[in-house]
Order: sequence, then structure tokens, then C-alpha cells
Amino acid sequence: MCNFEFILSFVGSLLLIICVLVGVAFLTLLERKVLGYIQIRKGPNKVGFVGIPQPFSDAIKLFTKEQAYPMMSNYLPYYFSPIFSLFLALLVWMVMPYLTGMFMFNLGLLFFLCCTSLGVYTVMMAGWSSNSNYALLGGLRGVAQTISYEVSLALILLSFVFLINGYCMLDLVKTQEYLWLLVLLFPLALSWFASCLAETNRTPFDFAEGESELVSGFNVEYSSGGFALIFLGEYASILFMSMLFSALFLGCDVFFWFFYLKLAFMAFAFVWVRGTLPRFRYDKLMYLAWKSFLPLSLNYLLAFLGFKVFLMLYII
Repeated sequence: MCNFEFILSFVGSLLLIICVLVGVAFLTLLERKVLGYIQIRKGPNKVGFVGIPQPFSDAIKLFTKEQAYPMMSNYLPYYFSPIFSLFLALLVWMVMPYLTGMFMFNLGLLFFLCCTSLGVYTVMMAGWSSNSNYALLGGLRGVAQTISYEVSLALILLSFVFLINGYCMLDLVKTQEYLWLLVLLFPLALSWFASCLAETNRTPFDFAEGESELVSGFNVEYSSGGFALIFLGEYASILFMSMLFSALFLGCDVFFWFFYLKLAFMAFAFVWVRGTLPRFRYDKLMYLAWKSFLPLSLNYLLAFLGFKVFLMLYII
């Protein structure tokens, strides 16, 4: 019986990872198509029927190219950083709130915070081990930015912990049965979305990859498979953040097709922001994190705490 449950969990998680990777492939296609239409051009449309197999041909091209290693790089951290990055981006999907099988557990939100905190180390190691000044600067920027926005992300999540009275994402299903939390917590939703953009190094907060001054940031020395793994890790994180936004603010019934429509819309919003907004200035980015989002999330946290204390006193 125990072996059967283990095999079931393993097969389920393998299927989830395969589906996430296919989702990532089509997210890249969606991004290129949407950016194309925003810039009044077609986007990829030559490979296969209207360019649909384009992500797969790109993947084959990247993984079959020769891997180049900088002579002065620190080889092992340089080699394993992209692998670890993708591993963490896929591991965090295990908190997806399925009712049966998988690895859904009571401390899911804490596990998410642990995985995103570990993601900082992959950027730092990738930037440092390349032994390039541009890569190191990109890595340092990425780490400072991610750590800054993780504070507000954690505080917003803590507000939800007080609200639903637990760390389990399944509690969000019951909480949002009749009313989406987006209606009650709209400012918090905007803050969470902006923090997600900064956390995943997306426009307008893509300072880890500031092409104008840092060539390509922390991944400047990576080619072929290494670059593809970093790319996959980044887009898997975007997809996960879209799923988490949908679960936290837009109702959390993962067995209903409408949930996946909301997830797709949030992923589209990431691309939409990229096509619309110019890059922020770095000092403004830090100012936004510490002077705007931190006070907002702290105020909401204190409000929820007061609300819970009031309820407890009232019930007693």
C-alpha cells in the first residue's frame, strides 16, 4: 500500500512537471506573439502551423548547440547554478492545492517562501562563478532586488495566514467560496503583483538583466543548455506566480477550468506589462520596495491582527 502511494505521488508529480514545462513552452510563444502584436508585427509564424511548434524548435536548437565555458570561471558552481534554478522553480509547484495525491501539505505557504528564498542563491552563484564583472553586477542587483521584495511578499502572505487561520492553500478554497479576496484586498493585490514582477526579474524591474548597461546580466556567460535552463526556471517561476495570484485573490478551485483561464490571464498580464512599461530606475525600485510596499503590507498585517484579536475577544 505504501509503495503504491509512493508510485502514485511520483507519477502525479512527474505529470505536473511535464505539464509545467509544456506550459512554459507555450508561455514563451504567447509572449513573443503578444509582444509582436504590441509592436505591430507578426511574431513567430514560420515554423509549422502559424508558428505553434516554434518553442520546441528553439529548445532543440539550444540544447544541441555546443556548450562554451569561460576559462576563468569557477566550473562547478557555474555548471550547477542553472540546474538548481530550474529544480527550485519546478519543486515549488508541489504546493499546488490538489485535494488528492501529490504533495499538498499544511505548511504549503511556508514551503513556497523557503523555495523563493533559495532562488536568490542560484542568481548569486551564477553571477559570481562566471568571473565576469557584468555577470557579477547583474547578480548583485538581482539579489538585492529579490531580497527587498521578498520582505513585502512574506508580510502579505502573513496577512493571508491571519485571515485564513493556517498555512495550507486548501483553506483559500473555502475562504473564497462566495467572494474573491481581490474585492476586499485590491491594494494588496496590486502590491503583490508588482512584487511578483520584481521577484521574477521582469520588466519594468529587470535590472538583473539590464541590457543597456550590463549586456545580459548574471547569465551573460551562459550559452546553449545553461542559458536554456535559466530561461526555463524564470518562466516556470512566472507561471507559478500567476497560479499563486489566482489562488490568493481570484478564487482557488483548481478543479474548475475557469481557474486555469485566470492563470492564463495573469501570465498574459506579465507579458502585457513587458510590452507596455519602460524600465524603472534602480534607486526608484528600492524606494518603492522600502517606502511604499513595506508600509502598505505592514498596515494590512496589523489591521488583520487587530481584526483577529477583536474577533477572539468578542467570541470569548
